[in-house]
This record gives sequence, structure tokens and C-alpha cells, in this order.
Amino acid sequence: MLLTFVTGFGLGGGLIIAIGAQNAFVLGQGLRRHHPVLVALVCALCDAILIAAGVAGLGSLIAAYPILTKIAAWGGGGFLIWYGFSALKRLFETETLSEDAQAKKGWKAVLSATLAVTLLNPHVYLDTVVMLGGIGGQFPADERIGFALGAMSASFVWFFAIALGAAWLAPYVARPITWKIVDGLTCTVMWLVAYSLLAPEIALLLAN
Repeated sequence: MLLTFVTGFGLGGGLIIAIGAQNAFVLGQGLRRHHPVLVALVCALCDAILIAAGVAGLGSLIAAYPILTKIAAWGGGGFLIWYGFSALKRLFETETLSEDAQAKKGWKAVLSATLAVTLLNPHVYLDTVVMLGGIGGQFPADERIGFALGAMSASFVWFFAIALGAAWLAPYVARPITWKIVDGLTCTVMWLVAYSLLAPEIALLLAN
């Protein structure tokens, strides 16, 4: 059980730590102190549910119905393009870490955005349901729980580390140039991920 837990933790951490739309979003919300605990908790819980579903066999179902990934690709790509434009717009605004700036976003708006960035991104399903689920499904039945718990633990550790770490650093980086860099990075990452989702779909449409 311990070995499978460590294996799950290592594989889960390796997949989750890779730069992507979700991590860029969590970092930005942490630096702005927009409910970082809520953001980290939602991301980690979503990962935990998806990992459990993947280990239980949902990955095979998704692989059997490609239309599901197509729907997620178009929906997720559209959302990421819009979110990237929002970050680009902020590049031309003056933003600092004042108390007003920290409090201007309510928890409901943050919750909705977190769920959207997490669940509308097909990469999340590929990493958790398909890849981790597929690997975990190869273990004997009595060891799968240990693997899943390890992968879930990596998700909790990572998201709380970057969200709370960013919130802790916020007072030290409360300068407009910092936000230009954060928003520029967010816009770039969101659009790159959107491109990776939509380019294959657009190519298929043009080919037909």
C-alpha cells in the first residue's frame, strides 16, 4: 500500500505541476488574495473526484465516446480565449494589491471561475481520468485505493502550496509591474492551451 501510495503521489504530482491554465489561474487568484483557500480546495476536490472516477473505470468510457472530448475541447477552448482576453485587458489597467482590489471579487464569482477553468479544460480529464485512471487501473484491486490516495494527496499539496504561497508573497510583490507580468503570463498560457485544444478540431473541420 505504501509503495502504491508513493507511486500515485509521484505520478500525480508530475502531471499536476506542469504549467497550464489551471495552475496559472490558481497562482493569479492567490496573488490577488481572491479566496485562495476556496480556489485550492475546489481544484483539489475536483481532481480527487476525477482521479477516483478514472481508477474506477471512467477513462475507458471517455475513450469509447470521442464526442465527449470534442464537446469539452470547444467549450474549454472558448472559455480560455475569453479568460485570456480578460487578462489582456488588465494589462492596460493600473492594478495594485490594495485592500479594495483584494475584496472586489466575491466568493461566488471566484467559485464559478475556478469550476470553469477546471472542468472545461479537457487536459484535466486526460491527466486525471485517462492517464492516472488508466495507470491506477493496472494495479491489483486492493492496491488501487493506495494509488488513488497518493495522486489525490499530490493534488491537495500542490494547489494549497501555490495558492497560499502566492497569497503570502502578495504583500512583497504589490507593484503594478508584478501584475503586468502575472496577467501577461495568464493570457499567454490560456491562449496556448486554447490553441492546443482547438487547432486539431479546426484542422478536422477544414479537412472535411
